[in-house]
Formats: sequence, structure tokens, C-alpha cells
Amino acid sequence: MTPPSRLVPHPLIFNLRDVGGYAGHGGRTVRWRRLLRSDSLHRLDIGEPEFAKLGVRTVIDLRRGHEVATHGRVPEFGGLTYHHIAPDHAEWNAVPLNPDGDNARWLADRYLDLAHAGAAGLAEVIGVIADSEAAPVVVHCAAGKDRTGVVCALALAVLGVSDEDIADDYALSTAASARFTAWLKEVNPNARDLPQQMITSPTGAMLLFLADLRAEHGSIEGYLTGAGVRPADLTALREHLLDGS
Repeated sequence: MTPPSRLVPHPLIFNLRDVGGYAGHGGRTVRWRRLLRSDSLHRLDIGEPEFAKLGVRTVIDLRRGHEVATHGRVPEFGGLTYHHIAPDHAEWNAVPLNPDGDNARWLADRYLDLAHAGAAGLAEVIGVIADSEAAPVVVHCAAGKDRTGVVCALALAVLGVSDEDIADDYALSTAASARFTAWLKEVNPNARDLPQQMITSPTGAMLLFLADLRAEHGSIEGYLTGAGVRPADLTALREHLLDGS
């Protein structure tokens, strides 16, 4: 069978995509249309057929409260459960850039800050994703690359997906950011250019983050259980997000 498209096209949602299809533990494959990632869904028209076909049951919104208040949330519709879980982290625009322009290291350090300060929130998110009754789940933040990228990296690592595949999936957000900035220029030609670290997703950033987190905690599972995820939830995550082959 032909696998579904990873990118779900939408004129105003630029980074809605499936994380299925990657090789995981024991030769099993991450199931399609169970876990998706996205930029903010506040511009979504729920009647659009491409989104309706996903059959989404759960949306996890990682944005801060002020972001939700300013831009709004995913529209309500029958059968949808909405979770607003905002893991703690420093305001990244207040963190000076590396003078050598190393976006990968700068981004990896921001993700480590999120993993440290936001451990309880990230554990709560993984617990929701682990519930098979919640699927299909869409997890999103503003751009769908940083906070969402960390959540998806943690989930995929538990599923046994290689760091290289996780980093390649993360890097797809660079093209999505380009689509978003092009749209933004159309609707607001005077909008100032965003800093490169906010619109690029170099594979090196995710590889550094995963390696550093393992160096601190021994494994991604060790980090998550220390953050409060139950071992039973890690098992449940694998059971419903990996195929049975």
C-alpha cells in the first residue's frame, strides 16, 4: 500500500504533518495517522476536507497562555478533546545568540532548557499521547518546530526511531517556516524578517539535544520516567504507535 502523505496540505497551516512511517523497535514501523505535529491551529477551518479526513480526537496545544489569548485556539468541534499544556521554559528571545552564529548549538541549548524547566509539562504531554483512546493526536505550538519538535523527538525516541530519522523529521520544519514567512510577507509586507534561529531547523540541533539529554539521564526513557512518566505509559506508547509486524 502507498503510505499517506507526510505533509497535510492547508493554505493557512504550514507545518501539519504525520510522524508515521519511521522504523522503530524490532523492525516495527511507526503507525501513520496516529500522531501528527503542526504549527498553530487557530487559523484552521474544521470543515476543510483534508483535516476532517484525519479524524483527530485530541489536540495538545503547547503555547504559553498569552499566545493562546492573543491568537486563539483550535476551533471546537464534536469529538475533540483539547489540552492546553504549556511546559515551562525561558523566553528564548531574551537569550543572546552565540557570537559565532552556531544556530544548532543555540537551539539545542534552548531545547535542553525546555527539557529541564518544563519536565513536568512534557511528561504530561507524553502521558496524553500514550493513551490509545486519544489518537489521532495533533501536538502543536506556534511554528511547530521547537516545542513541538522536542515532544515529537521524545516520543519517537521511545518508539526506537533512530536519532538520524528524528533529526531529519525535525528538519522538515525549515521548509514549513519558509512557507509561513512567504505567507506573512504577502499579508503584511512590512513585517520584519525573523531571526534565522527562529525559522531554521538544522539536523545538528536535534542530534545535539538528544545526545546531551542521554548524557545527563542515561536514556530518553530515563529522562521521561524521572520527569514523571510512568513506565506503563512508555509501554502503552509503543503498543499503539508501532505496528504489529
